[in-house]
Amino acid sequence: MKRHLLLSLTAVGTLLVTAAPASANGAGSGWEPAPSASWAYPTGARCDFTVQGSPVVDEVVRRTPAVYEDGTKVVEYKGDLVVRVVNSSTGASYDADASGRAIVEVRPDRSQAWYVVGPILTGFGEGGGNVPRGLYTVDGAYTLEVSATG
Repeated sequence: MKRHLLLSLTAVGTLLVTAAPASANGAGSGWEPAPSASWAYPTGARCDFTVQGSPVVDEVVRRTPAVYEDGTKVVEYKGDLVVRVVNSSTGASYDADASGRAIVEVRPDRSQAWYVVGPILTGFGEGGGNVPRGLYTVDGAYTLEVSATG
C-alpha cells in the first residue's frame, strides 16, 4: 500500500480543463449526501495507540460532474465535516476540522487523484507515503495521489 502526499499549489480547476465528458447520464445533475463512516485503527497502524474517529458534524455532499469514455469519473465533494479523533487508551480527544473541498478523479484501475483545498483529515501507515505514520489535518491547496492498491 503506497500512498504519496504531494504538497503543491496545484490549481483545483486544472482537472476540469481537458476533455469534455463522454456522457452526462444524469452525472452532475445535483448534489447528494456523502456521509462519513466512523473508523478505528489498532495500535501501531496510524499511531502508537488505538485511535478511532467519528463525525460530529457531517454535512458533506457530492456530485459527479463528469464520466469519461475510459470509465474515469470525476467526483466533487464539499461541506462541513468535523471528526472527533479519540485515543482509545486514554479517552483524550480532538475535534478535527475536515471541511475542505475536493475534486477526485477515480480511474478505471481504481487509482485516484485528489485535488483538494483543505482542511482534510488523512492518515498514513508505516511506509505508506512520504510522511511518517500518523493522522494529519492538512490545510491548503494540494494534490494527493492514491495508487490502485490503496
